[in-house]
Amino acid sequence: MHSSRLLSSVFASLLVVPSFGVTLTQPSQLSTLTYDYVIIGAGNAGLVVANRLTEDPTVSVLVLEAGVSDQGVIPAEAPFLGPTLTPNTPYDWNYTVVPQVGMNGRTFAYPRGKLLGGSSSANYLFHQYGTNEDWNRLGSISGDSGWSWTNMKKYIQKHERFVPPVDGHNTTGQFIPSLHGFNGEVSVSLPGNNQTIDPRVLATTKQLAEFPFNEDMSGGDHPLLGIGFLQSSAGGGVRSSSSTSYLANANKRPNLTVLINATVMKLLQTGTKNGLKSFRSVQFTTTPGVAPTLSAGKTLTVTARKEVVLSAGSVGTAQILQLSGIGNANDLKTLKINTVISNPSVGDNMSDHTLLPNIFRVQGDQSFDGFLRDPNQTAAALNQWVQNKTGMFANNVVNNFGFARIPSNATIFKTTHDPAPGPLSPHWEIIISNFWFNPGIAQPPTGSFMTIIAVLISPTSRGTVKLRSSNCLDKPLIDPKYLTTDFDIFTMREAVKAILRFVGAPAWSDYVIGPFGDSFSAAKEDASIEAYVRGLTTTIFHPIGTASMSPTQARSGVVNPDLKVKGADGLRIVDASVFPFVPSAHTQGPVYLLAERASDIIKAQN
Repeated sequence: MHSSRLLSSVFASLLVVPSFGVTLTQPSQLSTLTYDYVIIGAGNAGLVVANRLTEDPTVSVLVLEAGVSDQGVIPAEAPFLGPTLTPNTPYDWNYTVVPQVGMNGRTFAYPRGKLLGGSSSANYLFHQYGTNEDWNRLGSISGDSGWSWTNMKKYIQKHERFVPPVDGHNTTGQFIPSLHGFNGEVSVSLPGNNQTIDPRVLATTKQLAEFPFNEDMSGGDHPLLGIGFLQSSAGGGVRSSSSTSYLANANKRPNLTVLINATVMKLLQTGTKNGLKSFRSVQFTTTPGVAPTLSAGKTLTVTARKEVVLSAGSVGTAQILQLSGIGNANDLKTLKINTVISNPSVGDNMSDHTLLPNIFRVQGDQSFDGFLRDPNQTAAALNQWVQNKTGMFANNVVNNFGFARIPSNATIFKTTHDPAPGPLSPHWEIIISNFWFNPGIAQPPTGSFMTIIAVLISPTSRGTVKLRSSNCLDKPLIDPKYLTTDFDIFTMREAVKAILRFVGAPAWSDYVIGPFGDSFSAAKEDASIEAYVRGLTTTIFHPIGTASMSPTQARSGVVNPDLKVKGADGLRIVDASVFPFVPSAHTQGPVYLLAERASDIIKAQN
């Protein structure tokens, strides 16, 4: 969608100068350079920790954010416009992956939010928690039962504020209230704008036993398998991010300071304690491209009395650790970086969900493609959203999605152990979209389309995030190594076959014409399907694992179960990088729960 010429023009017209509230925009506004805690990254996790730590008025917190404010940025507020925020915008880090061996050597954009709220301000708003089996596996492999679902599910009540859909329709049968929180921080809601294909999707769940209806897609105590209604991080027709919730609700606290436009260069060792190397100082500079407030080459250093909390995400956290001399000693030596803590696990074990847009030609004009091509209709929809936060732009780009497993008797399991965390957790995801959606490829000037996306949910491929150079402003080398295992390509092939069965249901007989494009049309047997998959798949950008959690005494891994960096004092990591396995879900929800528990751990240990 974000390649649409029309939406790109809409987005360009909405780029406004952000309105800054109490958030600081330049280092000269800092009243002190010493705080109890310094948090690096005002994203999905960092702002949760900032909110929870400053509940104690005697605790001072500084949050450093490389990006800009999200305030006044309409594409970051109107849910339908979310996909226009990335890539190649001021609100994205604008990374790319290195050429992918498993994808015919292709390289492509790797979106990461670069604004207050991080990727929670720039994602597609899908909100869920993963399966209980995800969390129980984490509790088991970390050696800390506190990460198991029995303990983690209580944080839903602190985090979630489930609200009515923007159109106020009766939601009976579309979610299970007992699984949700109604008084937390982040607003979550069901779709509020009917799509013409919704009845066909629901009819398919009755016609094909392979795709049963699921009443609630949040996960946890309720299985994710089946197709149901999307729950989005939005309320009242407006995106709810960590910035508009956790930060907004803490912004008036005098003990919380947030500085944007601040790019962290590295962590500085401040001594030793109990044989561990202490890291309580952070060196940063002004983010390039913003109004200069530090002269060229000048840096500033802030210090934490208690802890530095690294919440820069799976890419940024791995980069900052390595720039600080924490990482693979051989890699650091090559870049002439002094090794302070030798740990080859840093930047390793990267895992991510892949995305394959399967595009079908459809009959008539019921898809959104005509609307997206018509500047008069989009202008009217935008005006409706601005005036009263209703209409198409108040809704997400998707209403229905679901999850499925490869059959237990599949041939792949003769040679590969099932990578899912349990028998009720999925291997792949299906997302049904009522228009052309193909990242990086422009919408055709004519025609009506439906896109059914396949997402690899339990990948076995593992990649890396490495430094390109010792310069913090140089983008890191991101190599997810997508589709480099037999299981991953097998699952994507089977997902394509399943999607073809899905559109073969009677519900689609008078609507779907057939696959769009020569490659998809030719995907009839395993070899041609594999060629199609390797030639078109990209990412749904859910990276994890580059600073993985492991038992306290383990030789591998980057953080202990309490999220303290191994071999270090005063340094903790709280973001998706600590997950050793990617959750069986879109990752913002699991990261919110992780950050809630991390906040409790930090409070208890200080």
